[in-house]
Amino acid sequence: MLYAVVDIETTGGHASANGITEVAINIHDGSEIVESYTTLINPKRPVPMHITALTGIDDEMLVDAPSFEDVALQIYQLLRDKVFVAHNVNFDYSFLKHHLAAAGYELNCRKLCTVRLSRKLIPGQPSYSLGKLCAALQIPIQNRHRAAGDADATSILFKLLLNHDQDGIISEMLKKTSKEQVLPPHLDKASVTRLPNHPGVYYFKDNKGKIVYVGKAKDLRKRVLSHFSGNKPNRQRQDFLRTIHSVDYVTCGTELMALILEANEIRRLWPENNRAMKRYEHKYDLYAFEDQNGYLRLAIDRHKKNIKALHSFNNLLEGYNYLNRLVEKYQLCARLCYLQKTVTKCLAHENGQCFGACSGIETVAVYNKRLNKALLEIESEQPSFALVDEGRNPDEFSCLVVEQGKFYGMGYFTDKNFLNEGLSPIKNDLAVYQSNSYIINLILNHAEQYPQKLYKL
Repeated sequence: MLYAVVDIETTGGHASANGITEVAINIHDGSEIVESYTTLINPKRPVPMHITALTGIDDEMLVDAPSFEDVALQIYQLLRDKVFVAHNVNFDYSFLKHHLAAAGYELNCRKLCTVRLSRKLIPGQPSYSLGKLCAALQIPIQNRHRAAGDADATSILFKLLLNHDQDGIISEMLKKTSKEQVLPPHLDKASVTRLPNHPGVYYFKDNKGKIVYVGKAKDLRKRVLSHFSGNKPNRQRQDFLRTIHSVDYVTCGTELMALILEANEIRRLWPENNRAMKRYEHKYDLYAFEDQNGYLRLAIDRHKKNIKALHSFNNLLEGYNYLNRLVEKYQLCARLCYLQKTVTKCLAHENGQCFGACSGIETVAVYNKRLNKALLEIESEQPSFALVDEGRNPDEFSCLVVEQGKFYGMGYFTDKNFLNEGLSPIKNDLAVYQSNSYIINLILNHAEQYPQKLYKL
């Protein structure tokens, strides 16, 4: 078996927007290097100053260097039938696969990561970065942060790892059924294989244990592994993979419960990589208040965290349509409901739809009586019910509770008749969560799809 021990230098951290400035490939037969190849490459873009400071490679050095297209065939022929070996292999592999594809060559190699191998075969090291690991193991590095120097040091490290492998770990990692090489370099495979094939929420953590991403899953193990499949070259993915050091999880009875827990956990923890859910907010709410003349008034306004809303809407049009229906049904004043902005009496007064509350003709008591009827309708539209479903094991039932149109909480019970005495006795056994229109819509859609799970309270 032949191995291609590879190191590259680049203009940045992700392949889709950066070029390669240097490539070194050592062909290794398991005992020694049998062939070496190295070349500078003109990336056809400026080398950033911080990259020059790190590697010593500047624009002037690359003026007469070949373009990647000029050397792509030679690189492809060196790599195509070998095991691709590198320190943090997915970084080097993603760059070469991306740029070879652009040149018309499809790279598909088995991979070995010397970071992951070192963690398994030489455990307990204070650091597994190439420089610090080689220093600890007394492996010399000439020309650090240059492709040839780092590739030579990685080759020595790889031979040492081969010699340490008395239990066939490398052979196991190279099997097609092994997911080892798709994992981030710092994530232990055991932390993924212990994940159950059940619904739940998972937490990716960095080297300090800080949660950097929260996700939900119908199948925890399958979903977590899906994050690492493929070799997408964009910056966000590459930075994300380098951050992950561990994964934790919480099992849930159903996928719906996992969705709700995920939404609440993202709001609670605010992980840096959960962009989509961070942007979600209630857009508009319906509020009621009493003005200085004593008239009750309804208004659609943007969501306010510290004011209780009567109803929530995803957009302004939805809110206005709802309010217009109430105005027409209960003959409310459009101006007092902020649907008209006239200074004097509202336009509806002339055709008999408004009885003059806007101009003081209709008394406060009479007008507020009709508006209170509208408030009672709004309240009656806010349902109270439970959704009973599967639990986390065959001896358990899950329960989601909505009270007066707001999500209250969820929990697990072993007694099938736990709802016989109503909601109050089980409230103390439910974990309470925040409610918003996203969560309510999830629950209502589920209740509509599975009416047999619904218990009205």
